[in-house]
Amino acid sequence: MLKWEKEFCAKICHEVNKAFCESIGDFTQLSWDDAPKWQKQSALAGVDLHLYNNTKPSDSHASWMKEKVDAGWVYGEIKDAEKKTHPCIVPYEQLPIEQQSKDYIFKGIVDAYKKYRNDGFM
Repeated sequence: MLKWEKEFCAKICHEVNKAFCESIGDFTQLSWDDAPKWQKQSALAGVDLHLYNNTKPSDSHASWMKEKVDAGWVYGEIKDAEKKTHPCIVPYEQLPIEQQSKDYIFKGIVDAYKKYRNDGFM
């Protein structure tokens, strides 16, 4: 996959996640164009994970959480990028269903993009 294609897929995943977050009352997500570099890198890593591996939605969360913990983030009741706290730094099974849904959606977008690409549309 070309670099621009991966970035395009990551942008789609990011924007859909932003829209889903807003649908559940979370208005903390910035648009792709305004997102910080670390957040874009995280989306790109998620695309790579699902693009090149046989994955489950829980793998998406495990990868995201490892990335966060390695960067110094810890569990906190409130998401705070400055303090590096996040309420989703828990095992996948402990996430509320709406948070688990984000991993299903992300994986579904990448899988659809793979199929679309593999069927010769790109």
